[in-house]
Amino acid sequence: MILNPESEVLETLAKSILLAARTAPKAKGVDDIITALVEKDDIEILASTMEKLAEEKGEGFAFLKRDAGNLRNAGVTVLIGVKASGAAGLNCGACGFATCKEMLNAKKVETEFNGPNCMLKYADLGIAVGAAAAKAKDFCIDNRVMYSVGAAARVSGLLDADVVFGIPLSVTGKNVFFDRK
Repeated sequence: MILNPESEVLETLAKSILLAARTAPKAKGVDDIITALVEKDDIEILASTMEKLAEEKGEGFAFLKRDAGNLRNAGVTVLIGVKASGAAGLNCGACGFATCKEMLNAKKVETEFNGPNCMLKYADLGIAVGAAAAKAKDFCIDNRVMYSVGAAARVSGLLDADVVFGIPLSVTGKNVFFDRK
């Protein structure tokens, strides 16, 4: 008899969750999505970076420390990011610039994220993250989409992308992401 075997399958299911992100629709069919399964050794790098960011950013960012605790308590974590290869070429203005050329020539801002980028690339990222979270829910896996994990992935250099979100996954009797303080 194998007691509590559900945790043994979590990594395999995480790969299926990333599959949902990969196959999510993309604007103009251009796939600039980057996915990653965080290895155990990298969890502490991310959590420590989150705590360091909380200190650096100051008041209003204590949630980064809380999220670091959630990350450490999760069974597995996935990262989903976008590394924009350009713009959609629609001159839609959603990025804040009149033309795609203006946005592409603008000086990039490097903080937790790298921008500006084409708004449709951000939409692609949101659709991919939503597909991943939905697939996790389909598998009855507790999860939480976290800006903080993605920011730490970029700042620590673990994922080369412009914008990243992390989704810690947990299969315990009590959702570790529910009673967050």
